Amino acid sequence: MNPLRAFASTLFKSHKMNTKLNISSFYDLSINALDGQPINLSDYQGKYILIVNVASKCGFTSQYKTLQRLQEEFSKDLVVLGVPCNQFGHQEPGTAEVIQSFCDLNFGISFPLTEKIEVKGKNQHPLYSWLTSEINNGVKDSSVKWNFQKYLINRHGDLIDYFSSATSPISAKITEHIS
Repeated sequence: MNPLRAFASTLFKSHKMNTKLNISSFYDLSINALDGQPINLSDYQGKYILIVNVASKCGFTSQYKTLQRLQEEFSKDLVVLGVPCNQFGHQEPGTAEVIQSFCDLNFGISFPLTEKIEVKGKNQHPLYSWLTSEINNGVKDSSVKWNFQKYLINRHGDLIDYFSSATSPISAKITEHIS
């Protein structure tokens, strides 16, 4: 690819990722559950929401266990939302049925799992456009670097911060906001 075309391509991608969504708040967003039913994020208003892009064949997959523990410990104040994604090392290749079965059998997951989506790039889901773009979330830009990156939303639908894959779901960095 010639340098001018590469520059234009990069410019277009960064522009697209920084496009303002036509919504008034985080709670206007929705995403489908793993079974295809809509999840309206407004249903979680008044609770903290920890959004995590998950994968079943990742070195961080054992975090499902601590995500479930976090969900149980803070069930009155928090919803963990697992978002399957296959963009990092193709570590979530399964169908919705395979993903659900894996989570049920291995971790007894009771928190909601969404449909498998793209969390970055030209087909980025609007939820992640909001999470990763300051123009939408009003706090900061970020990029999803790997599976099990976490985004914490407060009770009012504001982004608190994001946390790397290596940050345990039960880390004080996360729980201090919920307690």
